[in-house]
Amino acid sequence: MKYRGLWITTALVAVAATAAFTQSAFTQTEAGARKAAAARPTKIDPAARRAFFGELHLHTVMSFDAWAFGTKVTPDQAYKFARGETIMVPASQVAIEQGVKATAAVPARRAWPLDFTAVTDHSEYLGAMTQLDDPNSAFSQSDIGKELGKGGQQAFFKAGQMLHVEGGGETPPIMKEAAKAADGWNVEMRAANANYQPGKFTTFVAYEWTSSPGQGIHMHRNVIFNSDHAPNPFTAVDSNKPEDLWKYLNSVRKQGIDVLAIPHNSNLSDGRDFDWNMSDGRPIDEAYAQNRALNEPLVEIAQTKGTSDTTPELSPNDEFANFEIMDRVYKGETSPNQHGSYVREAFGRGLVVLSQVGANPFKMGIVGASDLHNGLSVSDEDSFAGRISGLDKHTMLPTGAGARTALGMARAEGEVGVRPNGQRENDPLQFAGASITGVWAEENTRASIFAALRRKETFATTGTRIRVRMFGGFDLAPTLIGKADWVKEAYAKGVPMGSDLPAVARGKAPRFILQAMKDPDGANLDRAQIIKVWLVGKDYKEKVFDVALSGGRKADPKTGKAPAVGNTVDLTTGKTANTIGATTLTAEWQDPTFDPHVPAVYYARVLEIPTARWTTHLAIANHLPIPAKAPATIQERAWTSPIWFTPPKG
Repeated sequence: MKYRGLWITTALVAVAATAAFTQSAFTQTEAGARKAAAARPTKIDPAARRAFFGELHLHTVMSFDAWAFGTKVTPDQAYKFARGETIMVPASQVAIEQGVKATAAVPARRAWPLDFTAVTDHSEYLGAMTQLDDPNSAFSQSDIGKELGKGGQQAFFKAGQMLHVEGGGETPPIMKEAAKAADGWNVEMRAANANYQPGKFTTFVAYEWTSSPGQGIHMHRNVIFNSDHAPNPFTAVDSNKPEDLWKYLNSVRKQGIDVLAIPHNSNLSDGRDFDWNMSDGRPIDEAYAQNRALNEPLVEIAQTKGTSDTTPELSPNDEFANFEIMDRVYKGETSPNQHGSYVREAFGRGLVVLSQVGANPFKMGIVGASDLHNGLSVSDEDSFAGRISGLDKHTMLPTGAGARTALGMARAEGEVGVRPNGQRENDPLQFAGASITGVWAEENTRASIFAALRRKETFATTGTRIRVRMFGGFDLAPTLIGKADWVKEAYAKGVPMGSDLPAVARGKAPRFILQAMKDPDGANLDRAQIIKVWLVGKDYKEKVFDVALSGGRKADPKTGKAPAVGNTVDLTTGKTANTIGATTLTAEWQDPTFDPHVPAVYYARVLEIPTARWTTHLAIANHLPIPAKAPATIQERAWTSPIWFTPPKG
């Protein structure tokens, strides 16, 4: 990846295309989009819900950092790419970000179309940097504009300081003027509405609130609106406290627009995302817990900057905990604070807080996303080459120096490796392939998919189209999943993932029904597991249960561990032989450790058989050695939203 001056004339074409959205074009789609956004799902039969896959975290040229990295893809292009259309990526972008020499724009197409997408550009001075693509703009003519116009890592550092994202002095007035000239929020809304195709492809008006209360500390949130319009974003320049963001969200709901926020990269929050305390340092109280649960019903568990489920240190008895861990980004070789940074622990802490104040602040469903910064949302391992970029493997795959840089064998041109405060940059091999969100919804519309997000009937995968759903209940029959109408009965007699089991006084243990189906074009499944987290005094415990194993395998009765599924990856080609594993896994499991007096959380994890990691694909394509510092193969996976049990009071 090469970082160098970003002013290349051809880039003007893409930016001009963004600015070219006219008010008349917006008006043509406005009436239909408003009607569709306001309508409730037309089908309310839960048993008819289908799995839809999408992206809830993506950046384009409108984000200050994406622009600094070389991105020229616009929000309009990003939506078209996500829904499966071919777009033309400016030559400057592929040259800078992939090291691919091109004399003209390069065609790019996603391997398979998504069902829904939200472009979530950084709201802080949204679009301001695009004014530097016009050499005659006031921003380009200013001293700071000339400095930032050089692009690259130093421009990223400088812009971050000015935007108060990484802390710094007062933002120059010229930045505010540039953002106003860019009209960024209207550009975002027009792009979302112009690309919304109810029943086929859903878009969401959205943005990222980029709070970083310390160097490299992420407390960012993606804000998703259930509407074709929304008031101007509340930004981290306004406040870097989540409580202040929630005030804004509450005010938006009073205007008739539902909205939610999704924390991401809690693994990089240095213990702050799921802290015991509020922003002012006081212990979490009931009002905070209720406010957070309302405004942040979901959490992003995986993306390119690592997974946020758990770590081997936090879950020493979980043999699959060491998966795509990136907890030292921007921290160099220092040790981060893992406690308070991972979702599984948050589920446990939520039970503790619930027992103390009567409300659970961390009652979150699960989603996944990419956080890619070049406008191209991809999720296949062979369509990623590290860092911040998705790509079309047929036209944009790095070669030569670009491939060696992506694989950590060389340093990018202009990359300093050390941040202004002395912290070392992260190892490029730590980056993971992108993840996606799955929802169970009646139809592919804003109203239906947002309703699924709001009720937390969601799951995340590390990029594959594993379809997984889980139900729980006290009256589910042990042979339910064998019936033709099992889903209908599961909804009628139980609750889906994202819900609460009924509080019961009797000692009967709940039964869970789980079904997972492989990606139709992907690898077979290894196993399905249910992870239980339960309250123990002022702490919590966790346990992983294998509830379905492929190939007739049985767990060792002494250790409780199941034998490994095997590995069929050919490391000379990167291909996987689907001769092991299963196409579908089902389970009917009753908790053998259930205590009707103890609060608990249950969520599922499904693993594929091993497949080649992105680093292996890239190395093989370039006839380079597979990096020894990264795993050659991984087990892609999915996580469901939890089901909670709270004992009756008294």
